[in-house]
Amino acid sequence: MAERVLVVEDERNVGSTLVERLDREGFEVTWTRGVQETRDALKDRRFDLALLDVGLPDGSGFSLAEALRDDHRATAIIFLTALGNPEDRVRGLELGAEDYIVKPFHLKELLLRIRRSLRRARYFTDLAGVEAQPLRVGQALIEFSKFTARSGGVTHALTHKECELLKLLVDRKNRVVSRDEILNHVWSENEFPSPRTIDNFVMRLRRIIETDPENPQIIKSIRGVGYLLADTNNAERIPS
Repeated sequence: MAERVLVVEDERNVGSTLVERLDREGFEVTWTRGVQETRDALKDRRFDLALLDVGLPDGSGFSLAEALRDDHRATAIIFLTALGNPEDRVRGLELGAEDYIVKPFHLKELLLRIRRSLRRARYFTDLAGVEAQPLRVGQALIEFSKFTARSGGVTHALTHKECELLKLLVDRKNRVVSRDEILNHVWSENEFPSPRTIDNFVMRLRRIIETDPENPQIIKSIRGVGYLLADTNNAERIPS
């Protein structure tokens, strides 16, 4: 079955070129030109990957990424935009994007990044299927298979990258995980996330997992090195 790609792009020349090339590469492509049209398309369709422009006539691609994170967690996201400043790049990656590509771009490179992002998304989706048993971490019940964390009666959507980071910390429980290891495991070499990006991901996970996020007891900072998930019987499997 052909992998389904959503192209959200209001520039006609760019959109038509992307659709033509992706179709030739064997993808099933849907092209939308704005926020509302995209939301309508997402109501009854699921996509393997979304290429999102940020500046759209009726809103922002960032808001679409938030909607995908909440309701279409298995969809990989690549931002394809003219906004190349570091703040926008950081925001895009923090929203769970697999990649952030600045226009103008080379089609061959874009295709390589699309295929790599789909491989990463498939890998984690398959891993989540294996990790179907709920996991208690701190005050949260994590279900990797659903990309969710339930805490305080509220279900929080987790992005692929949030799940990857948390899974890495769980697998290395009671061991320090360096920032370099986190970068190599969770982000690709082309994404160039800043240290602040990692910190913000950890802060979000702490707000879900910790009883007191300002005084974390589960995900601990190791100054100058990285993070450690404390072995306090707070990362345990919940029997089915």
